Amino acid sequence: MTTPVALTIAGSDSSGGAGIQADLKTFAALSVYGASAITALTAQNTRGVNAIHPVPPEFVTAQLEAVFDDLAVGAVKTGMLGGRPGIDAIAAAFRRWSPPFVVIDPVMVATSGDRLLPADAVDALRTRLIPLAAIITPNLPEAAVLLKEPLAASDGAIESQGRRLLSLGCSHVLIKGGHGHGSESIDYLVSAKATVPLASPRLATPNTHGTGCSLSAAIAAGLAKGEDMETAVRNAKSFITAALAAADRFAVGHGHGPVHHFHRYY
Repeated sequence: MTTPVALTIAGSDSSGGAGIQADLKTFAALSVYGASAITALTAQNTRGVNAIHPVPPEFVTAQLEAVFDDLAVGAVKTGMLGGRPGIDAIAAAFRRWSPPFVVIDPVMVATSGDRLLPADAVDALRTRLIPLAAIITPNLPEAAVLLKEPLAASDGAIESQGRRLLSLGCSHVLIKGGHGHGSESIDYLVSAKATVPLASPRLATPNTHGTGCSLSAAIAAGLAKGEDMETAVRNAKSFITAALAAADRFAVGHGHGPVHHFHRYY
């Protein structure tokens, strides 16, 4: 029996709601063994990010070498990447080890509004990592930054931006509509062959900390288990929708609380 393994490459969230901690919870909730490589330490809670301490790129490389050399990694996801040196180190490791699936969540700003990726690193993300991705999962502000365009203001504009993001070299784009308006949140899964709209109810909860991290981790978990891309995305979206719906069971912190990763179990 082969154990599915997924690797998260991201920052550590000291409050446990996002980043590495959210990713490992997601992997565990979806019956996937989780490994990690930490790109940055953050001092943060549900109200904001107080400090960021980037991990030296050579130590990011050491973590990746240790994991890839020993574990049969079925899928990788990236989150907060720290800066250009870290992105360069990760891209080099991907070229060396060729993981089967790379899921890139282009994390730039935290739920609290704090910036997590320096402006000078966006180009490195765009040119060094995204061309290696099986799928990228930008929200509307991230898509606009990656394309150097205004924020999409309609469903048609969102889908159109998803198609233009494909030109950066990735195989699929999941452009997320959570920052939009209306009773439904519509994401668009875009590939060269088709565009698939994925709708879910827009949930009214302040507890959204770690939503994007957890969604991309859930996609990686599905790919590690052998699901095809559309199935992995649909299952991930169902998982995060249920985790958001159950988030108000928690009373954690005084700001944007976490989603409930283990809603199926307690």
